[in-house]
Amino acid sequence: MDSRRVNRLLRRALRLKCPECGLGPLYKSLFKMNARCEYCGLVYEREQGYFVGAIYLNVIATESLLLGTLVVYGLITGRIDETILTVLVALALTLPLVYFHHTRSFWLCIDHLLNPRNKPISNVRSEEDWHK
Repeated sequence: MDSRRVNRLLRRALRLKCPECGLGPLYKSLFKMNARCEYCGLVYEREQGYFVGAIYLNVIATESLLLGTLVVYGLITGRIDETILTVLVALALTLPLVYFHHTRSFWLCIDHLLNPRNKPISNVRSEEDWHK
């Protein structure tokens, strides 16, 4: 796998842009995703259940942070008390919302890395062309 391509796709995922061209935004509102890229036409959600993998990424990220926080707190203080458990419950409720956009974006990036578009796109300008 080409590391420059991986880095480019990861930067696009962080910026919540289309993995194909890097220009089209993924979201049109807070929780409403665009159906396709307005620049290159890449379809974001290919079928029902497509973003189940993004849910897994979200759960893994949330649970890892919660477990890491609990372990560090336990090692530093030598005990687990109600305060840390209350904080962790609050984090467990809010972190999935915080991670929502980026886990979907990273899922699109992973899919695009493993299953790139086969057809070249005609009459579409590259990301560099748009910035000239």
